[in-house]
Amino acid sequence: MPLPKLLNRPAPTTTQQSPNPVEAATEAGLTVVDWIDERTQISQGLRWMMFRKVPKGINWAYTLGSATMFAFLSQAVTGVFLAMYYRPSVTGGAYESIRNINDNVFLGQFVHGMHKWGASVMIILIFLHMARVFFFGAYKYPRELTWIIGVVLLILTLAMGFTGYLLPFDQRSYWATIVGVNINNTAPFLGPYIGDFLRGGPEFGATTLSRFYAIHMMLIPGLMAALIGFHLYLIMKLGISAPPWLKAHEPEPVIETVEV
Repeated sequence: MPLPKLLNRPAPTTTQQSPNPVEAATEAGLTVVDWIDERTQISQGLRWMMFRKVPKGINWAYTLGSATMFAFLSQAVTGVFLAMYYRPSVTGGAYESIRNINDNVFLGQFVHGMHKWGASVMIILIFLHMARVFFFGAYKYPRELTWIIGVVLLILTLAMGFTGYLLPFDQRSYWATIVGVNINNTAPFLGPYIGDFLRGGPEFGATTLSRFYAIHMMLIPGLMAALIGFHLYLIMKLGISAPPWLKAHEPEPVIETVEV
């Protein structure tokens, strides 16, 4: 099997001048990329994903989905940073760890603020994105499954905000979470089971905080990451729908004339 072009280098001669460090680093990087691409064929997938046809008439409203995904990535990065210092303990560990992040950790208050307000921004963006899809009719055939996954992602986003609200474990988050769990507890049929699951038992205590932390940090983000990947695949597979005010251009009928 012949070597790729980037790997098939001529042997150096004594008359050739040695390349400068920038050219040498660039050539080495291209060689590594070509070596990886030869074995993974990743360039074909990237070409299929990046170079796609889009309909005419799209505007900035079509970027709400990308903005929501960026907000999710921001939440993931800042959440990992906060998890390095957070302690899910009801005996003062949770509250004191948040105080330590805001008061002592370098840029801790900034990252905590990004995570706190980023949750609200993400919820606003996903509602705007869903509204755009609904009013533009982008949920219709053949994109019904894309719409269903988007609805599930909306529910998971709200659940992630609800579970994260308890983690500072101050007076406001404590009593607000009790109210939220009690509201779920009043739902018919499954309400009591949902309440017991969220509390981790019949009473609100240490197990509740640990359960909310596990759901907020591991369960919901993992589900969202998988669904976002499938959501993006369907968008690339089915394409983007055109705005409803633009009709498909139909070719004018050709009238043939026959000379007698």
